[in-house]
Amino acid sequence: MLGRGPVSTVETAAGRHVYPFELDRFQVEAIEAIDAGASVLVAAPTGAGKTVVAEHAVRVALAAGRRVFYTAPIKALSNQKYSDLVAEHGPKIVGLLTGDNAINPSAPVVVMTTEVLRNMIYANSPDLDELAWVILDEVHYLQDPYRGPVWEEVIIHAPPAVRFVCLSATVSNVEEIRSWIGELRGSVQAVTETRRPVSLDSLVCFGDNERANLRFLPVLTGDRPNPEGERIDRDRRRRRGAGGRRWRAPDRVAVIEALARRRMLPAIYFIFSRAGCDDAARHVARAGLELTTPAERDLIAEVVEPYVAALGRNDRRAVGYEAWSAQILSGVAAHHAGMLPPFKEATEACFRRGLIKVVFATETLSLGINMPARTVVIERLTKFSGDGHELLTPLSYTQLTGRAGRRGIDDQGYAAVLWSPRLRFGDVAGLVGNRTFTLVSAFRPTYNMVVNLIARLAPEEARSVLGRSLAQYQADREVVTLERQLQEGRRALAEINATARRRGSAEAQRRLRRTARRVEDLRNRLRSKKDTLANEFDELTEVLRRRGHLDGWALAPSGRVLAGIYHESDLLITEALVGGHFDGLDEPSFAALLACCTYEQRGGDVPVEPQWPTAALRRSWTRLGEAHESLAATEVACLGRPRTRPPDGGFAALAYGWAAGDPLARVLDDHTTPGDFVRNVKLVCDLARQIGRVASDPATTAGAAAVANAMFRGVVSASVLDAAG
Repeated sequence: MLGRGPVSTVETAAGRHVYPFELDRFQVEAIEAIDAGASVLVAAPTGAGKTVVAEHAVRVALAAGRRVFYTAPIKALSNQKYSDLVAEHGPKIVGLLTGDNAINPSAPVVVMTTEVLRNMIYANSPDLDELAWVILDEVHYLQDPYRGPVWEEVIIHAPPAVRFVCLSATVSNVEEIRSWIGELRGSVQAVTETRRPVSLDSLVCFGDNERANLRFLPVLTGDRPNPEGERIDRDRRRRRGAGGRRWRAPDRVAVIEALARRRMLPAIYFIFSRAGCDDAARHVARAGLELTTPAERDLIAEVVEPYVAALGRNDRRAVGYEAWSAQILSGVAAHHAGMLPPFKEATEACFRRGLIKVVFATETLSLGINMPARTVVIERLTKFSGDGHELLTPLSYTQLTGRAGRRGIDDQGYAAVLWSPRLRFGDVAGLVGNRTFTLVSAFRPTYNMVVNLIARLAPEEARSVLGRSLAQYQADREVVTLERQLQEGRRALAEINATARRRGSAEAQRRLRRTARRVEDLRNRLRSKKDTLANEFDELTEVLRRRGHLDGWALAPSGRVLAGIYHESDLLITEALVGGHFDGLDEPSFAALLACCTYEQRGGDVPVEPQWPTAALRRSWTRLGEAHESLAATEVACLGRPRTRPPDGGFAALAYGWAAGDPLARVLDDHTTPGDFVRNVKLVCDLARQIGRVASDPATTAGAAAVANAMFRGVVSASVLDAAG
C-alpha cells in the first residue's frame, strides 16, 4: 500500500519505508509489482530514479531472510553501488565480488559484475541457494557485442525461483524485451517512463564573427527544428569556398567562460578522445580561470587525500600526481579509462559535491556512474568506431545528455553541441527529436558457453537453450515478417509472370527480373535467420571435437579446463595451458605470456613492437603464435573464418617487469597510460586466478597464484575499493 504526498510512505512485508520525496508513477508501479512477487523491467531516462526500485527489492529480500545480488556491467559501477548500499545497510549486510575484489561475499546483499554471477550459475554455486532477487543494472548493455551476451546467459540460466529487477535506459521495444523475459521467467511487468526528471534545453553553441560573445541557439522551437539553425546550414553552404565565414568553432576556454557567466556550471564536457580530454584539462587549468574559491580548494584536497593515500611518493611522481592535483584544485579535471582509478574516483567524488566545475570526459562517463551536472557539452557529434568516424546514435546521445540537470537542484538542464564547419544543424535536431531506441541482442555462443551447456544438458536441450536467447527470439519474430513478405513476393511474381507471357513487353520483363531478385533476397534472408544460433553452436562443437576437447557428447579433460576459463580467447588459453606452454616458466615469464592472451591494442593506437626480456620468453611467444595458427586453421575449416583473435605481445615486457618487482617508474613506457597499465595488470591477475583454479598440475597452480600475488601491489592494489568505504 502506497501513500503519496510531499513524502511517500511504502507499507510492504518489508515494513514501512518513508521516502523524503514524492514517488513518481513508474516507481509506484514497479514497487507494487515487486510486492506482488513479479519480475520487473524498468525503462526510464538517466536520473529518473530507477535505483529506488532496486533498493526496494533489496529491502523485500532482507525482510524475507533471503539474498539479493546487485549486478553492474563494469567494476566502477559495482564499486559505487557497493558504497551506496553500505551507507544504507551497513558493511555487515553488504558484500562485493568483482574480478579483483572480494569483500564479505556471503553477505545477504552482494554487489557484483554480471560476469561473476554468470560464472556462479555455470558452477552451480551453493551461494545461489537462498537467492531471491537479481538486480540487473544497465540492462540495455544487452546490445554490447563483447559483454552483452552475459546478461542473456544470466536471465536464461538463473534458478527458476529467482526474480529479476531489470533497469534500462529508455528503449522503444520494451514490450518485446518484457515478452522474452516473461517466456523465460514467468510473470514480468514492464514499467516505462519517458519524461525526464529535469527538463532539458538542447542548444548549439557557436562563435559569431559579427558578435563578441558566443551564441547558444535552441535546437528546437516547440517540437520542430529551429528555422534559424536551418538558415545557418544554408549560409554555411553558400559561403563554402568564399572569402569570409560568419560562424566559427568556439574555443574551449571561451565555452567555459560563457557557461560560467550564464550560471550553467557545473558541466561535463564530452570529448571522444583520451588525449583530447587531457589536453583540454591542461589548457583550461593554465588559462587562469577562477573556478574554485580558497575554501573549495581546501575541501578538494580533503576529499582527494583518502583516494591517493596508498600511493607512495615515487608512484605519485610516476603517474603525474602533481599536475593532476593542480588541475583538480583549479576546478577542472579529465575523466577517462586511461586515468589511474584513484584519480578517477577522486574526481567523481569531488564533482558529486559540486567542487569541480568542469570535467572533460570520454563517453565511458555515460555508463551509469552517478555524476549529474547542470550542463553537458558535446564537442563533436562523431566518434571513432574502430573503422572510421560515425555519427552518434540516438541512444548514445540520450545517454550522454542524460547527465544534464540535477534532480532536486536544477529546474533546467542544458545540452550544448559545439558548432564546427562539418556540423549539420539538421543532424543535431535529428538526434534531439529521435525517441526510437531499439534494443537489439548481441548474443552469440562462445566456446566456454558450449562446453558448459554440454556438461549440463543433452544435445537437443543444449541447442534449445540457444533458441531461448533474445537474439533468436528477435530473429524468430523477423522470420514471421520475412515469411509474409516472401508470400507476397511470390504472389506478385506469379502475377507479373502471367502478364509478361501475355504481353511480352520489355517493361513487364524488367519488373519480372526485379521481383525475382527481391524474392531470392527474401529467401536468403529467411534462411540466415532460421536456427542461426543453433547452427553456430554446432559449428563450435565441431571445432572442439576436432581439437580433442570433446569425447562424444562429453567433455574431455581439456574441455573441463575450458569450462572454467571465461575470456574472449578462452580456447587459445586452454590449449596453451594443457599444451604445457606455461610449464617451467618463472613468475615474470608466466605473467608476460598471460599478458599476450589478455592484451589487445586499442583501435587507432600506433602498433607497438613487442619487446622480449629473455630468449626463453621469445620462444614461448613463438609457440603461442603457432598454437593460434593451428586453431585458426581449424576455425576456418569449420566456421569459414578465424574466430579467435591472435595473441598480442604489446604488454608482455611491462607485465614481465611488474611481476619481477620493478618500480612503476621503470615499468611504465611512453605508450601506456597509468590507467591502462592498471587495467591490463588486473586482467593478467584475473586470468592467473582462473588458471590457478582449473590447472591440474600443482606447479602450474602454484605459479599462477604466485603471479597474481606478485602483480597485485603498488598502484594496482591501491586502485581497488577500500573495504572501509
